[in-house]
Amino acid sequence: MLIAADKFKGSLTAVEVAEHVTAGLRRAVPGLAVSAVPVADGGDGTTQAAVAAGFAPHRVQVTGPTGTPVTATFALRADGTAVVEMAEASGLQHLPEGVFAPLTATTYGTGELLLAALDAGATSIVFGVGGSATTDGGAGMLAALGARFLDADGEPVAPGGGPLRDLATADLSGLDPRLAKTAIVLASDVDNPLTGPKGAPAVYGPQKGASEEDVATLDAALAHYAEVLAGAVGPRAAEHALAPGAGAAGGIGYGALVGLDAAFRPGIDVMLDVLGFAPALAKATFVITGEGSLDTQTLHGKAPAGVAAAARAAGLDVVAVCGRLQLPQEALAAAGIRRAYALTDLEPDPARCMAEAGPLLERAAERLARDFLV
Repeated sequence: MLIAADKFKGSLTAVEVAEHVTAGLRRAVPGLAVSAVPVADGGDGTTQAAVAAGFAPHRVQVTGPTGTPVTATFALRADGTAVVEMAEASGLQHLPEGVFAPLTATTYGTGELLLAALDAGATSIVFGVGGSATTDGGAGMLAALGARFLDADGEPVAPGGGPLRDLATADLSGLDPRLAKTAIVLASDVDNPLTGPKGAPAVYGPQKGASEEDVATLDAALAHYAEVLAGAVGPRAAEHALAPGAGAAGGIGYGALVGLDAAFRPGIDVMLDVLGFAPALAKATFVITGEGSLDTQTLHGKAPAGVAAAARAAGLDVVAVCGRLQLPQEALAAAGIRRAYALTDLEPDPARCMAEAGPLLERAAERLARDFLV
């Protein structure tokens, strides 16, 4: 049995999911051979998954999204491969509860985290983006890495996406020279462009506290930012603004494409490679995947869909565990998932379901084992 599940957000890490599923399976089938590859798709939890796969954790203090220092972790493997998760530095979890900063939140700390990875010897970086508190187009990140963004008076523009409306000149010549020698992969499940109806402000701004007026301000500011960057680095800046992934994590994808020469790949594909999923799959006869909520977003590049696609290609059966199930059976089947076991089937109260997720997951896994293995 191979368990390759993502976290249950708000209740269990991916490692804990695997532990509880294993306990439930062995309750039904004592001595069952089980292996686990905790997975992530580039969003929050990506660093934890890398550490579970054997990467060494490195903790550093960086600038949080509102300017307050936070402790962030990146993961580094002996071969020089680093996993850097932007949410560790610039994620929503670093905002005071219920207090958003849609116009002023900055990705500066993410740039500091990338610098720390370079300082630690990283020669290639998997840059996972998602779960951000920011909509600054990656300007803060690039500033931390040596870029300069100045207003008409020659002063640095203030942090955040809103102040980019005052941007007059951009200079990327001061970016850390080690970046040019470092292969950087932008890992994301988001393929939105930078601006417009499907852009970062319009689609994701409201999740970060942006009002309709804020969304309009941010969209105009990011469009202006792209124009100024086009003047600095040429037409590729405009082309990247339309590219898939540019709108990821408040536009930090755009900053990575333009400033870091990053290559965009679907996050789950990258992470399955990095986490050693293929060798584990080759030894498996049955696969269990899952995440907190199996819903329509799952089908668009989330971890369970990626795991199921790979397992189906290998001719293996796949079942899923989840907190709640919001997909019909035909959608699960189309994704390569034979059946899903939801915790809400055992405990319909969502609050209790999250609070008691571990024991409930063991009961679900025991039921799964009796259905398929006994």
